[in-house]
Amino acid sequence: MSNPAKEQDIPLCIDLDGTLVRTDLLVESALSLLHRNPFYLFAFVAWLVKGKACLKQKVAERAHLDAETLPYDDRVVELVHANQARRKVILCTASDRKLADAVAVHLGGFAEVLASDGQRNLSGARKAQLLVERYGAKAFDYAGNDRVDLHVWRQARKAYVANASNAVIRDAAKVSTVEVVLPREGGRLRAWIKALRLHQWLKNLLVFLPLLASHRVFDVAALSRSMQAFLAFGLCASGVYLLNDLLDLDADRRHPRKRRRPFARGSLSVAQGLLAFPLLTLAAGVLAFFVNYKFLLILLLYYLLTNAYSFRLKRIAMLDVMVLAGLYSIRVVAGAAAINVPLSFWLLAFSVFIFLSLAILKRYTELRSILRSGKQSASGRGYAVDDLPLLQSLGVASGYLSVLVLALYVNSTASEVLYRRPQVLWLLCPALLYWVGRAWLVAHRDRMHDDPIIFAVTDRVSQAMLAIFVLIIFLAV
Repeated sequence: MSNPAKEQDIPLCIDLDGTLVRTDLLVESALSLLHRNPFYLFAFVAWLVKGKACLKQKVAERAHLDAETLPYDDRVVELVHANQARRKVILCTASDRKLADAVAVHLGGFAEVLASDGQRNLSGARKAQLLVERYGAKAFDYAGNDRVDLHVWRQARKAYVANASNAVIRDAAKVSTVEVVLPREGGRLRAWIKALRLHQWLKNLLVFLPLLASHRVFDVAALSRSMQAFLAFGLCASGVYLLNDLLDLDADRRHPRKRRRPFARGSLSVAQGLLAFPLLTLAAGVLAFFVNYKFLLILLLYYLLTNAYSFRLKRIAMLDVMVLAGLYSIRVVAGAAAINVPLSFWLLAFSVFIFLSLAILKRYTELRSILRSGKQSASGRGYAVDDLPLLQSLGVASGYLSVLVLALYVNSTASEVLYRRPQVLWLLCPALLYWVGRAWLVAHRDRMHDDPIIFAVTDRVSQAMLAIFVLIIFLAV
């Protein structure tokens, strides 16, 4: 049985990255700088030449990470607080001192902070050497999570292992006495499904619209290419979602709903995301290449425009919703390119107006949520709650213009070519008028999903209206 008096003399040293917080502060800081200015990448190379400690210091000096919103492991925080009453607890990390001090101030109670200082990268063997110099071999306990921590555990009296792989846990037991094991959070597959936002692939069903409009549903070759186009857009979009989440970590953690995203809460590591998003993008490009070169170019345009939106355009009021509408419409254009059919002017005009209405509806819903929270403006969006009446007017007008385009199409000779009874298509107009009006009414009553496309697919009334649209088109054919 251990002597309580001697226990008080044994400090507990806590690692930061991956242990106390479920993320890597250097990677997050670097990403925040790249989000601000991609040319920081060249500066990173120059700083790294001078040593990793220099890189960490330079990045920490320029980046801003809010210590209050970091994804702390509550179990480790509880361990820290439980030990602070009976012995010294030391924050010992390879992260730069500026970041470590911010965390220590936020949590409070740390007797000392040991961190990288621009000259010395306090990691692995260097961390072990410093702790032995200060406290002596086997005279401190250490909580860590990674294989590099084996250097420290070898010199520690007891090992506290948090968020580590089974292999690291086994190796820690070989070099030290493992006192506590805090296992990794489960449900990683579910976290990946959420991070990839597979439900958002519903938007990519728009690539099938040219197939349906040209009445080539039973053309096996065209159907196959449309399915390839759907998959390519899905992979590309998931890659973009991952990149966007990685670049918006700090903002997402301040958002009441987005803070539960896997990267924001630390369910998935930032390093995994940095590996996954280029692989998804590459897979999408390869798949697009086998569709045809025109589709590949359109997918590339979509990718560039989406990233431009994520980096800058989403902050410019009204331009952001026009780009969103364009991203929806690009899927329709890509669907036509995939099966080599001429793009219908009527279909494109209809798409532009209906999707602009839905894009404005998305912003309107976000502003309504901000209004309910008591704020007056959307951070980084360029809108204020005073803009709500204007957005509502513009959105409803755009939705009704799509109905006008549909009516003009029905009255044109173009509809007579594809439909035996084009006059039946007139029934689509009042049906669509009802759906657009109801969607805006639902949003006005604060019952709209954050994404109107998801609302359109999951809402029962919308599902019934879709069935009515299909029936009207079937009767017209």
